[in-house]
Amino acid sequence: MNIKKEFGEKIKRMRKSKHLTQEQLAEMINISPRNLSGIEVGANFIKAETLEKIISALNTTTGELFGNEYLSDSDTLIKNITSDIKLLKDDRTKLEIIHKLIRVFIS
Repeated sequence: MNIKKEFGEKIKRMRKSKHLTQEQLAEMINISPRNLSGIEVGANFIKAETLEKIISALNTTTGELFGNEYLSDSDTLIKNITSDIKLLKDDRTKLEIIHKLIRVFIS
């Protein structure tokens, strides 16, 4: 399963656990229900600003949302992340999005 799909499914589960419809959550985070649906099925890439709003609306944390319990030690994670980012060296738009997401987590 790809990471966008896994992440979207986690958002959907958390939304449902709060007894929210897609329409309700979409309104809370100021995006269209269609856009939220795309995020939940892994078709849309989530923006950093939307991620912050989802975390707030679902009253959760980045740790809970990303559920990193299956990941390796820090050194291995850094190595894997670095390798993945290098694959995107020619895609400035995706690199900018990744940079914004990283800034969300360290701020």
